[in-house]
Amino acid sequence: MSARRRRPRRRRGLLVLLCSTVALGIAASALAVPVAPTAPDGTLEPRIGSLVQVGPTAEHGFPTWYRDSNGLRLEACTTLDDPLCSTLPDEVPDPDAPVSYPDNFPGEFFYQLAGAVVTGPGVDMSVGLDLEGAWANGVVVEGDQMVFGRIRIRDKAIADGDYRIIHPYGADELLVEGDGINYTQDIGTTPGVFGQALSSRVGPFLRWDPAVAPAAPAGYVGDPGVEHQVVGSPYGTNYVSVQRRGPDGSWVELARTDLFTVQGRLATNAGVDVQQATYAVGADGSGFVDVYATSDADQSLHVRDTGLGFIETRLQGERGSYYGRLAVEQVPDGAQVSVANVGDTPVAQKQALLRDVVTITRASYDADADVLTVSAASSDQDSTPGALSVLGQPLIDGTATLTTLAPPATVTVTSDKGGSSTVPISTSGAGMQADVPVAAAFASPVDATARQLVTLTGTGSTGTISSYAWRQVPATRTEDVEVVLPDGTVGTAPSTVEVPVTDANRVVLTGASAAVATFEAPMGYDGPIAFELVVSGPAGTSEPVVVAVNVVTPDPTQPAPAPVAAAGVDQTVRRGATVTLDGTGSTLVDTYQWSQVSGPAVTITGATTARPAFVLPPMPLPTSTTTTNPGYATSSAPVVLRLTVTGQGGQQVSDEVSVSPRPEALVVAAAEFRTGDGWRASGTSDVLAGQRVAVVLGSALTGRVLGFTTVDAAGAWSFRGAAGVTPGTTSTVSVVSAMGGSQTGFAFRRR
Repeated sequence: MSARRRRPRRRRGLLVLLCSTVALGIAASALAVPVAPTAPDGTLEPRIGSLVQVGPTAEHGFPTWYRDSNGLRLEACTTLDDPLCSTLPDEVPDPDAPVSYPDNFPGEFFYQLAGAVVTGPGVDMSVGLDLEGAWANGVVVEGDQMVFGRIRIRDKAIADGDYRIIHPYGADELLVEGDGINYTQDIGTTPGVFGQALSSRVGPFLRWDPAVAPAAPAGYVGDPGVEHQVVGSPYGTNYVSVQRRGPDGSWVELARTDLFTVQGRLATNAGVDVQQATYAVGADGSGFVDVYATSDADQSLHVRDTGLGFIETRLQGERGSYYGRLAVEQVPDGAQVSVANVGDTPVAQKQALLRDVVTITRASYDADADVLTVSAASSDQDSTPGALSVLGQPLIDGTATLTTLAPPATVTVTSDKGGSSTVPISTSGAGMQADVPVAAAFASPVDATARQLVTLTGTGSTGTISSYAWRQVPATRTEDVEVVLPDGTVGTAPSTVEVPVTDANRVVLTGASAAVATFEAPMGYDGPIAFELVVSGPAGTSEPVVVAVNVVTPDPTQPAPAPVAAAGVDQTVRRGATVTLDGTGSTLVDTYQWSQVSGPAVTITGATTARPAFVLPPMPLPTSTTTTNPGYATSSAPVVLRLTVTGQGGQQVSDEVSVSPRPEALVVAAAEFRTGDGWRASGTSDVLAGQRVAVVLGSALTGRVLGFTTVDAAGAWSFRGAAGVTPGTTSTVSVVSAMGGSQTGFAFRRR
């Protein structure tokens, strides 16, 4: 997603810096490198301070507050009724109704909204320094909550050059080449991982300088409608300085300001999170409930009865962690406890399902017997005790025994009462030994003509192998011999005859000590020849195996038989996939050679083997985001490859195979242009491959590219961006994917 900070504007009598939804990672129209500010002598100033803690989640699923290293806690500005800490009316579905979750909740809001505008000769720059809450896909969906620290710098008209912008949270060096500056860095865009924002550059929080009148309104870091000097920079750079590198390499300041607009409300509520609520009961059903909760330090957290029979009890706490143990007469299945922070207004309250405690007393694996044994117990020991299972198997009388060749590193025992426990396994046994080698061999072809190259392959051998040994040995063949039949007459019967190795059939083996060996079939010989393979390793030497090849010397008055090339069947695969070709159907082959005939260029791996491979490349996308792409066209041309095989006497024949890209169904589901806030589009693909999608302005793919996005693992894609590109009279957008799918002429909505 992307967004842009608008210039300060009046809204309800206040001067507010606006910012929109998150742009993932770093997006910039200028090459940007964040660096630490430097002192006049060029040394690095150390960073002093940051964001250090995230508070419990509130009913809307976002953290109640964030704390910085100065002890300052700011809460979320999610309502419309506080002019000093307000979300924007156009961020909620119904601005005339109170904010409520989830039906009328803002698409974005801020814990800190801070910025400055710097002007000077050739400089008209805005800088945003925000801690923002938003939704992963721009709409309110439970589980998509995220909070990120944002650094944003914009000056669309600044001249080309090498710039350094020093601001309260560091410095950014930007190389501008034609597009001005449109730089955004967001850290913390993983939904639900609210601690990621602590590693962003935002922090400590900025607040009005208390030494400069007027003072900040009570309970706030400042009035967002009034520009003011600030404090809070971890580098002491409580200003924005725009510098440009001069011809001699030194930095020359072009403009500076120490006036900022800041919005943020000091957190008065602390919230509450229930980390765990467990119970332990005996045979009579009585026992104890243990509650573990967190909040800010020195809070009044109470466990409230939900029908278990105890009185409301205050938890004991230390440094933000709280605990309570309560006696109960019974714990019905599905029972809950409620923990309330009674010092909050309104009172913050969280419910937690009571779960039993699973204690694992044994998790051991016998490597000699291939047996995994797990023993465990549940803290629920009433008339319906917790039933335990591990790896899909029930524990009988507290123990499960499983036979497996490959145990997991850890085991998790789960209870039907909700509890679970995970521990690493311990192992015993004499240790695994090297596998005994077993030889396996085959020849190709098994019927060879004189001077044909024959390949002996031992790669199918098993066990731990350190050496291969091929040698030619006497062969056998079957002949009819005369025998005396039982009735006294003379007849014939088949008999096995040994064929010794002689000068007539002896060959020279190439690769006799390798897994694959070759030889040339002897000329002037008809009959079998045999080869023995023995493999050896740490566990010993294999029994020998013998493979035979039947050699035929053709009539010299007849031409040598020609090889046959078989390149395999045509294929259809998705772009980006590895394609394996199959030429093993070829016969009378001495050598293989694959080459490309047509289609998008590919690199063939193993081009001189029977089964080479290559990657079907993605389809190129239009690239220009500043003008149209008149020469762009999609292509579904197949990759055509030729197999050329060489046989006896250098005879060559060829065959071709075609590999076509699988069609992709790329669909636009929604698209809109928001004045001052840019473009939004979303859709689906039936190819779940993480491919890039280009969003193009207009009804043809030759239009200007608004930006790029990717398809996720569920086949969905979403685009936010191009805030500076207006549609003019154009009413449609088009999309095209690196997998070859496209849709043109989708009518977008204007807002």
